[in-house]
Amino acid sequence: MPIRKLHPLLAAKAREELNEDPLYIDEYLSSLREWISTQPHLRVRTDDQWLVTFLRGCKYNLEKTKAKLDLYYTLRTVAPEVYCLRYSDPKIYGLLETGAVLTMPKTKGPAEPRVILLRPGWYNPSEFTFMELMAVMIFQHQICYMEDDNMTVAGMINVVDLKGTSVAHVRQALFQIRKLIRITQDAAPTRMKGIHILNTMMLFESCYNLVKHLLSEKIRSRLQIHNKNYEQFYRSVPREVLTVEYGGQGGTTREIIDYWKRKFAQYEAWFREDFQYKSDELKRMKN
Repeated sequence: MPIRKLHPLLAAKAREELNEDPLYIDEYLSSLREWISTQPHLRVRTDDQWLVTFLRGCKYNLEKTKAKLDLYYTLRTVAPEVYCLRYSDPKIYGLLETGAVLTMPKTKGPAEPRVILLRPGWYNPSEFTFMELMAVMIFQHQICYMEDDNMTVAGMINVVDLKGTSVAHVRQALFQIRKLIRITQDAAPTRMKGIHILNTMMLFESCYNLVKHLLSEKIRSRLQIHNKNYEQFYRSVPREVLTVEYGGQGGTTREIIDYWKRKFAQYEAWFREDFQYKSDELKRMKN
């Protein structure tokens, strides 16, 4: 299946920032598939569009792409608690219904990053866990890896609104934070262009000090804490793509929840098939 043609502005960004040359994409894909065929421990999705997402995330450095693919599928095996929900689990739609994690359907422009809104305080920690919420976010990302050129080329911006977050939420998050950072920072094939924190609670500084050493220097440099300074926040994150609760024009939370529920339903067969892809550590070749 041919790679989806990029918007001209995105194509220019892919060329300038990611070293993408359409004339050589097939050659890169062939090299990647040849390597995959020599890795008995890896069962990897090999759709053109899927593999191009990883190539873009590694700026077409083949060795880095191989390492990221290996890590991505290895973590599915060795960190199953992060991938704790199956496509058929009713908790998926229960968590979508809370609006606690929403990937915004609208971008500021044709070559701008995708914005993800994470609101832990919107889910009930006695009904769901933080890792279940992250599993739903990962499902959203997987859909974007397949069909969202803005995310795979321009990257993504995370907005974390901590309003309503309780000690129970924090306990759940801290328990698995090391593995979560490993997945989102090191294994994810997309570029993190910014993390913006709103409405911090009293525990935030202590919690951040516990985990900041796990973040790369690049990620730390792109993390901004706005608390309640929305004017500062809007200078960094395009207001128009956000939900109406933030004065945006990106739709209501209800509309975006329904959008993602439809998307998940459309991808049910894809998720069912995707569950088979992971590593088998017993088959990993010794160096």
